[in-house]
Amino acid sequence: MQNPFSISFGTLPTQYISRLTQANQILDTFRADKPANHVYMLTGIRGSGKTVMMTDISEKLRKEKDWIVVEISPERDMLEGLAAALYAIPELYALFVKAKLDFSALGLGVSIENSAPITDIEVAVNRMLEHITKAGKKLLVTVDEVTNNPNVKVFSAAIQIYLRRGYNVFLIMTGLYDNLYDLQNEKTLTFLYRAPKIIMDPLNYTAIVSHYKKTFDIDNSKAEYMAKLTKGYSFAFQVLGYLMWESKNKDIDELLPQYDQYLDEYIYDKIWSEMSETDKKVVAYIATSGETNVGKIRKHLDMTTPQFSVYRDRLKRKGVISTAQYGYISLLLPRFDEYVRMHSDV
Repeated sequence: MQNPFSISFGTLPTQYISRLTQANQILDTFRADKPANHVYMLTGIRGSGKTVMMTDISEKLRKEKDWIVVEISPERDMLEGLAAALYAIPELYALFVKAKLDFSALGLGVSIENSAPITDIEVAVNRMLEHITKAGKKLLVTVDEVTNNPNVKVFSAAIQIYLRRGYNVFLIMTGLYDNLYDLQNEKTLTFLYRAPKIIMDPLNYTAIVSHYKKTFDIDNSKAEYMAKLTKGYSFAFQVLGYLMWESKNKDIDELLPQYDQYLDEYIYDKIWSEMSETDKKVVAYIATSGETNVGKIRKHLDMTTPQFSVYRDRLKRKGVISTAQYGYISLLLPRFDEYVRMHSDV
């Protein structure tokens, strides 16, 4: 039997723990007769399950007859990508031809007799959405790992116009917190600022234990030990399961060197390289001292409350620390303290 766990980013693995509450929130909103929101943004640290959750939602809607789902890349002209994707769907192609929409000037299809060619891509997508909406269809567009680049800004501005015109278009975008924050704060994209942002919380511990018990036929204590090693981090859940499957139930502690290596090379090296020197000092002191009291950490680092708040909030946004308990912070990622002790000068 094939390994049911996956260490590839973005793919929907066989062993997948759904975030039911968050996924259903989006699905229920989009399916409503009068949706309260047409746009959702999924954010979280690398490996937190953003793309997998978006894929799960997409697959559910793709199976419904009134929905059309397309994925476009933020690294190219997104309106051109959307138009090409829509035109390539046979059902929509027939709809556009029947409406005598001539997109030949844009490199889509052939010219249509007695029909003026459409020469502007934003107008072309507008006409497509107009006829999709008239046909009673709903369109979900998904965009993975967006940044505040010109392609995304132009596309988002166009979507804002299409939504004002009442078209049945819906959008899910994923991205790191800082990237989405920059995009939402563009003065011309106010609708994105109002769009709900869903942060990928840790996976449900009970669900992790249940999946490990069932998959490996192990007792509750062993499954709980494995779950604690993941700290609910989605990628860690997949990596530990993957290694356990490949090792044929080897002792868990024997797998830790490989487990650490996967986390380091796939995630932690990148996170560490993107931290400022002061970020690293804060994290390194927590990792080496085990201290979690904010007052004591701040005092040791010789920072004022306003100074420390800047770094605490930034590390929280990056998904590195937890601030769930008032007055305390702790490292959120599994075995990240081990990594930090190896790579810091503290």
